[in-house]
Parts: sequence; structure tokens; C-alpha cells
Amino acid sequence: MKSYRRELWFEVPHRRGFINITPQVEECLQVSGIREGLVLVNAMHITASVFINDDESGLHHDLDQWLERLAPHEPVAGYRHNVGEDNADGHLKRQIMGREVVVAVTGGALDFGPWEQIFYGEFDGRRRKRVLVKIIGA
Repeated sequence: MKSYRRELWFEVPHRRGFINITPQVEECLQVSGIREGLVLVNAMHITASVFINDDESGLHHDLDQWLERLAPHEPVAGYRHNVGEDNADGHLKRQIMGREVVVAVTGGALDFGPWEQIFYGEFDGRRRKRVLVKIIGA
């Protein structure tokens, strides 16, 4: 059994955004040399998420609008957490979208279904944040 660990860093210039990180995860897998196993990809910040979905701009727009309806940023005073902060909505959005994904590795490749891609979701941007990629297998 082998393992590989790498941190990916992102700085989204806006409060919210989605980044397709599949190419970076695939690069980690190639460097690891692991052919059969599992890849864990998780956001290491409480106002960011990692999720799997389709890489389609209309869907990303819809996700952003849906999350904003469920946990609107404003009014900032509407959240108890926002005493001295303004990111309570980011915590809630992360709770909805999730912290991590696990993807099977088969034959040295990510074993996806049709259209699946890995995304970093940012809900309190404008600063550097990291994503952990941990790969185990043989």
C-alpha cells in the first residue's frame, strides 16, 4: 500500500466561485504512481467545499443562485455568527455542498461516471485557501 499527499492552493477573487480542479487531481494521481485505490479531496477551510458535478456554466449559475436563496449573504445582521464577521452564509453553503469527495482509482485513472468532474466551491473568497489531495492504494 502506498500513499501520496499534496495541498492545492486557490485564491478566488470574488466572494463565491467554482473551480474545476479535476486536472490538478489527475496530475496528483499520475505523480503518485498509484494504479488502484482511492483519492480523497477535501477543502481545508470551513467556508469552502469540494463536490462532484457537471462542468456546465448554466448549472454553475443555477447552483450559485440556489445556494444564495438558501443562505443569502445579506442581510449580514441576520446571522448571529456575523458579530464581527460577515461569512455566516459561507459556513451554511459549505454545509450544503459538502467538505470532500472520494473517487475510486482504476487502472491509474479517476473512475468517474459520465460528465463527472471535481470542483472547489468558494463561499468566502478573496484569500488563499487550500484543498488536500490524499491518495492511497497500490
